[in-house]
Amino acid sequence: MNELRAAIEAVLFVSNEPVSVDALVEALGSDAEAVTAQLNDIKKSLDDNPGGFIREQTAGGWRFATRPEYESILKKYFARKGESRLSIAALETLAIVAYRQPITAPEVSDIRGVNSTGVLRTLLERHLIRVGGRKAVVGSPFLYRTTREFLIHFGLNDIRDLPRLEEFGDLIGETISEDLVTAVQSVVVDQSE
Repeated sequence: MNELRAAIEAVLFVSNEPVSVDALVEALGSDAEAVTAQLNDIKKSLDDNPGGFIREQTAGGWRFATRPEYESILKKYFARKGESRLSIAALETLAIVAYRQPITAPEVSDIRGVNSTGVLRTLLERHLIRVGGRKAVVGSPFLYRTTREFLIHFGLNDIRDLPRLEEFGDLIGETISEDLVTAVQSVVVDQSE
């Protein structure tokens, strides 16, 4: 087996975050062209001989990930319960931040129709959102944005890769209420005018 390819596979296998080509070049003492060629060969090999995982590009880097068709088996195996799952309120709030960022807590609460401060705190603790500055209005409220961890968690390479809002519920495995979809869309339309 090609030594460079084996080294790349080893790094991707043990890394808990996507690894950039630059990081691979630096770690392996190779050039970007050779690393990229090996990444493409790894992808082709995994596509030609499907197994339990794939090589994917996400958050500006590369990683090994499980094939989507094994999601139900993995959920059963890990029996994700309680703390590891986000509540419907957290998912709604996360959708609002993702599609409207940057956005303030009062704006999120206004769209949801309830105080969302606690939910925003939970999303901050889980590193799915971050403070991205302050809005230049009275009181200077924090502006919230999604994080790199959000991109990794949802397998997105860039925030522009978000699906249509109606499809976001399918991505997170929950149903987004039609009222929320309408509220977020109407505010987005208002801002674009």
